[in-house]
Amino acid sequence: MAGRTMVGKGPRSRYAPDRGLTTRMVTTMFLIGLVYVVFVGVLLAVLRGSWPLILLIAGVLFIAQFWFSDRITAFSMGAHEVTPEQAPELHGAVDRICALADMPKPRVAIADSDVPNAFAVGRNENTALVCATTGLLRRLEPEELEGVLAHELSHVAHRDVAVMTIASFLGVLAGVMTRIALWGGLGRPDSSRDPNAAIAMLLIPVVSAAVYVVSFLLTRLLSRYRELSADRAAAMLTGRPSALASALTKVTGEMAAIPTRDLRKAEPFNAFWFAPAFSSKESLSRLLSSHPTLEQRLDQLGRISAQLGRP
Repeated sequence: MAGRTMVGKGPRSRYAPDRGLTTRMVTTMFLIGLVYVVFVGVLLAVLRGSWPLILLIAGVLFIAQFWFSDRITAFSMGAHEVTPEQAPELHGAVDRICALADMPKPRVAIADSDVPNAFAVGRNENTALVCATTGLLRRLEPEELEGVLAHELSHVAHRDVAVMTIASFLGVLAGVMTRIALWGGLGRPDSSRDPNAAIAMLLIPVVSAAVYVVSFLLTRLLSRYRELSADRAAAMLTGRPSALASALTKVTGEMAAIPTRDLRKAEPFNAFWFAPAFSSKESLSRLLSSHPTLEQRLDQLGRISAQLGRP
């Protein structure tokens, strides 16, 4: 019920609602919450003496992730806010999209990176931030930039940014809690002679790995759908799917020319980027990507363009 409240409330924009996305968001939140409870329950069962510490750390990390994850993500990706005087073209494009969508204007930022990309973060429309890299601003035409920004702002309007942030948190928590549990268990004087402690030391990494895999799969399934949903919503809002398709083609093609070192730095944040940061030669990265393939995205935009062209 809490997940449904978070997803469903708030002012409605002119972005087309996506029931499929809403259903997947609620389902993901429910399953993530279920796995979260099971994981903490297993830790409490096998490490009875450490339960106060486990509950305290789990609670603090969850609250910190929810309230500060957007700021941490933006800082980690090198975003710095800019004024309309500092970036008039970017602010102008954001103003036009917000007016078209009838939604509050988010904070606007630029990341000093040659990787052509953009992202949006924020728990809701009041805390939202949209950021474009310097590499993107140099490469795109005004209509293409507006298409990308419309894509990113749809994530804010649909609230899927907040859901993705919480969903990705479980994998991080699994690793942190395992370290705490192992440290607590190994630190007990009788841990080497207690067979139950030995079993716990073997069981915890296995449970942690299973939790990470489940979290990874859930976030990937949601992330791929939400990118298609954002493309669809942006194309319908702007009425220019061809401009978004052009931006996608240009950004994806330029990735191959970016130094591998820069791509490696951007890759951990692929779930937030407009397009995944990896070279076209990295087939494994494509297989595990948080985004659908370029062909899938262009095919969808082509169908929307055909629909909009009909009487």
